[in-house]
Amino acid sequence: MGKRVGVLMGGWGEEREISLVTGEAMGVALESRGHEVVRICAGPGLDRALRAAALDVAVLALHGRMGEDGKVQGLLELMGLPYTGSGLLASALAMNKPMAKKLFRLHNLSTPHGYAVGRAEASRALELHGDLGFPCVVKPACGGSSVGLTLVREPEALEAAVALACQFGGEALVERLARGREVTVGLLGDEVLGTCEIVTPREGFDYEAKYQGGSRYFVPARLSPTRLGNVEALALGAWRALGCRGYGRVDLICSDEDNDVVLEVNTLPGMTPTSLLPKIAAARGLDFPSLMERILALATRDEGAGREAPPRPRERVRRVAG
Repeated sequence: MGKRVGVLMGGWGEEREISLVTGEAMGVALESRGHEVVRICAGPGLDRALRAAALDVAVLALHGRMGEDGKVQGLLELMGLPYTGSGLLASALAMNKPMAKKLFRLHNLSTPHGYAVGRAEASRALELHGDLGFPCVVKPACGGSSVGLTLVREPEALEAAVALACQFGGEALVERLARGREVTVGLLGDEVLGTCEIVTPREGFDYEAKYQGGSRYFVPARLSPTRLGNVEALALGAWRALGCRGYGRVDLICSDEDNDVVLEVNTLPGMTPTSLLPKIAAARGLDFPSLMERILALATRDEGAGREAPPRPRERVRRVAG
């Protein structure tokens, strides 16, 4: 039987327009599977809109702050409404990149060296930088879609890049640039769905490369079977280290020196038919409406999530059947 599904989209932050596109695609896909879809633009008064909608389940199409960071998840927990994606704590940890990196290291998962710097310390950025070196990547500590990201090649450009990143949440993350193949691993439930390699026309998968074209995609990634297995195990380890559930993506760099590193975990990735996770699913024989049905079936709340499996970053990966 079809469910009454609320698709939460839009939101408060700088990724609002991307969220609206994701939300509409999700809504259309779920309607094609017989569900009654209520489109809800997240913003002030969201709690009242949710109560008035009388939903069976909430589908989160939100990106970035005030949507992907645990705040909306907390509201849904209080309302007792099941929702798609990771729970409150995992969402907050994944969105806070400096905290996520600490947990990656705690679980012996490789991630680029870096440091966090607040808005008040932007003028001291070069002093804090120490021997991290250049080029480096500067991005908001809490954000997504590569908004506010800068590839800094010279010391003179560091302070401005930090100040820009701090405009989106008040804190920047500065990381040593990891060179190599950019790959993303799709997760569905607690299993690997597949891996996509991203080739961009310039260095770095920034906002323009993501949303304005010119990039090429290879599913599966052009890696040896052994290397691919290691990359997927590393991604699954990062996913479990943060306690994620439902669906998502883990972004990594497969370096030229064979030292693969985790960049970040995306708990609510873009979800249009041409987005990366749907591309990975399509290669497994799972079309977009079917993928959405699987995601909907995984909707839950923290109360019913059960105990998370302990991180096993180097285990043999069991893949999702198409």
